[in-house]
Amino acid sequence: METTTSLASPRRPGPIRLLPVLALLVLSPIAAESLVGYDDTTGNPLALLAGLFIFIPLYGAPALLLREAARRFGIGWGGVLAIAAALGVVQAGVIDQSMFSTDYRGIDYWQDLVGPTWIPAFGLAASSALTFVIGHMIMSFAAPIALVEGLAPRLADRPWLRPFGLVVTVLLYAAGAWAVLDWHYRTESDHASAGQLAGAGAMAAALVVLAFLFGRRKAERVERRVPPLWVLIVASAAAVFSFGLYETWTGVAITAAVLCAMGVGAAHFARSAAWGPRQVTAIAVGALLSQALTGFLATPIGDVAPFAKYAHNTAATLLVAALGWRALRRAR
Repeated sequence: METTTSLASPRRPGPIRLLPVLALLVLSPIAAESLVGYDDTTGNPLALLAGLFIFIPLYGAPALLLREAARRFGIGWGGVLAIAAALGVVQAGVIDQSMFSTDYRGIDYWQDLVGPTWIPAFGLAASSALTFVIGHMIMSFAAPIALVEGLAPRLADRPWLRPFGLVVTVLLYAAGAWAVLDWHYRTESDHASAGQLAGAGAMAAALVVLAFLFGRRKAERVERRVPPLWVLIVASAAAVFSFGLYETWTGVAITAAVLCAMGVGAAHFARSAAWGPRQVTAIAVGALLSQALTGFLATPIGDVAPFAKYAHNTAATLLVAALGWRALRRAR
């Protein structure tokens, strides 16, 4: 869905705009960190709530800034994905530096994740770099934005923040990023080199430039049938499920091929006059459902009781299903 909005301030009163703002601030970190249930906080409600104090600034704030930039400058979903990928590069390559780590957080199976596709020249593994960047692009930013806009269709095509809110959100993101970066340098021994940091920064900047150069172009609409919503949900879920399926070069090739096919297919159908907010929402719902269902197969870090784990996975799946159902009904 391609939308354009002027640089004028939002026209809706504050309390109405505040609801989607809060929803995106909370949903983004939940999608990024909690749905799959990989950490030792899995199944611990108090620990999950405490984590939001870091994850809302780290994920929710940039998701909100991305969404505001897209609506203020008329950037379509292609450009949104490019900027979301840039944020993923910054997150994994600069802030927590997991992309370049050979022993991140002392995780037992980390070498199994990065070893098979390690590229010495770049000091990273192709499989984990792809998973981190694309995972953040979709799960941390694009899918939550699409789902929240589906839940608030009357506000989906306009900015939600005034200048003061933008400044506060920028400061919130800066504080969250600094807290995680400081934690990384205090607790980890494997840090990104100056060249790796420069390379990650250059890649992120290039993606943002591409988004502004090409993301605002409007393709001519054509008469073309679009797939049913359930097909879009299943296709999106299958594409997201391919993330990190195999930490091998074959797995990287499969994931890249599936994602390219999904992207080309979505771009093809998005030119249709029948394509709209419900189709975008369906793709987001499929991605989030896939992440939640994958959690049933994940092994959390640390000592997590089976009951707590599966209760967490069930609650995450039901949350996505309920929000997705509501959004698909509203985004008409």
